[in-house]
Amino acid sequence: MEKSTNTSKPVQSDSDSGSKPATAKKRKQPAECFLTRPEEKEEHTVKVKRRRKKKISDILAKSSPKPGVPEDLQKLLNQHFGTKRSVIELEELKLPDSCFLPSNDLTHSFSSYLKEICPKWAKLRKNHKEKSSVLMLIICSSAFRCLELIKSMTAFKGDCKVIKLFAKHIKIKEQMNMLENGVIHLGVGTPGRIKALVKQDGLSLNSLKYLILDWNWRDQKLRRMIDIPEIRREAIDLLEMGIIKLCRENSVKLGLF
Repeated sequence: MEKSTNTSKPVQSDSDSGSKPATAKKRKQPAECFLTRPEEKEEHTVKVKRRRKKKISDILAKSSPKPGVPEDLQKLLNQHFGTKRSVIELEELKLPDSCFLPSNDLTHSFSSYLKEICPKWAKLRKNHKEKSSVLMLIICSSAFRCLELIKSMTAFKGDCKVIKLFAKHIKIKEQMNMLENGVIHLGVGTPGRIKALVKQDGLSLNSLKYLILDWNWRDQKLRRMIDIPEIRREAIDLLEMGIIKLCRENSVKLGLF
């Protein structure tokens, strides 16, 4: 009697056949990876508000500009030299009240101001014969402003000779030659170039009678001459180079336009 052989393969159960899809579901990307991103964005969006620095225009919007007075210049010198000089040295840098001319009250044109502070200009310029020197120095913050003032003083200056004392487009040697070869009455320039000329003996202060600071004028950024650090420092250096001493000796008069 022949034995029957069972050649059929064992049938897989439903649980075995569905095991592969089940494991595929478990391998999905963890949801927690997406939860961390919004938290990071929130941290980066937090910004610290910085306090806005006040501009000159903000200050002027609240109050009208005030004309410069002698006390303003003296205060400027004290602030600059206060921590660097002794009490005795500070006393020597103090400007006497007698050296100050009337200040511009913001109603004058430049010519009318010069006529007021120097009514005997015509006689003074006729008697001036010394070369490499001027009778009046006008200190401005820029070459552009120098040219403006030269044009606006026509009614005052008459036929006197005026020299431009700024660095833009003019070499210092040319200015020294002009001062050495002719009698010049009036100099208009920036403190840096005038300081360099005095230092190199191209400009003598011996004949100087008037020093006018273009104190109240403001540029496009509403800055005065003393509001620009470099110009302020050079103007103070120029005053210290001998002008303060001449003021104390009553040889030079100071005006704030």
